[in-house]
Amino acid sequence: MIDDVTGVTKNAAIVELRSRIREHWDAFTPAARSVCRSLSEISPERLLYLSAQELGVESKTSNATVIRTLQLLGYAGLAELKDMVAAPFTQAHREERLRNRMEMTGGDPKHVWDRVIREAIERIEFLDEHLAMDSYKEAVRLMLEAREITTYGFGANYVAAEHLTLKLRRLGRRSRCIQTAGFRLADDLLAIERGDVVIVIAPGRLIIDAQTVIDRARAVGAGIILLSEQLVAEKLADDVTVAIHVPNTVTGITAEVLTTIVVTDALAQAVAAADTEQTLESAHTLETIRQQLGF
Repeated sequence: MIDDVTGVTKNAAIVELRSRIREHWDAFTPAARSVCRSLSEISPERLLYLSAQELGVESKTSNATVIRTLQLLGYAGLAELKDMVAAPFTQAHREERLRNRMEMTGGDPKHVWDRVIREAIERIEFLDEHLAMDSYKEAVRLMLEAREITTYGFGANYVAAEHLTLKLRRLGRRSRCIQTAGFRLADDLLAIERGDVVIVIAPGRLIIDAQTVIDRARAVGAGIILLSEQLVAEKLADDVTVAIHVPNTVTGITAEVLTTIVVTDALAQAVAAADTEQTLESAHTLETIRQQLGF
């Protein structure tokens, strides 16, 4: 019955989910109600690790019914619900989430493989569904007009920043990746000038170094592209030129940089396609130098 969705919880997203279930309950089919019962009885921590297929098994329906029910409740899909449920989790939950991840993946390699693939697909689909195309196009325009493109990413996101810099250099674009932190970071920030574009990759949170990069770029009049989670993007909307929502992993099963790499590849490919002459010329030069090196 609908009383099943009134249990106490401190997670705001679960409270909202149960509110939507109560609102739509009378109009739902028996199958949709079964899905709602399962959703309402799962703890926020456990929900993060369940796939639509597993929810279908628990509710004795199907993964298609789970997705359809979520859409009737106003969600784009399971990934969006997970993203909302994960928002309140902080550093204090890291050990608990690690334990949950180990328990849910188990020791079977095939089971682990399936979970990683499912979450990767979920995150990329979520990225695609929520991409603001105008923001993406504006970011490409800024990069095409930039004197130099500086990339910055902290922690695991340094990999994505370096990846983008390498691709841009191969396209014939002046680009560098900031590799310093703390005291030495000030030296790299001195080189940012008006007419440059700074790409800051900070999906989950914003440390003081990243905020200082943004502040320096603003001070000299450089364009700023922020790749981040929705909450960070909304908080810094007035401080950057354009922000692109990059959904982070809510479980840690897939790499933090997964969707960021997808976005940086899309940015680089759009820059390449917009100036084919420079792209081809740079590719020819690169190949000539490689031949001289014996490759």
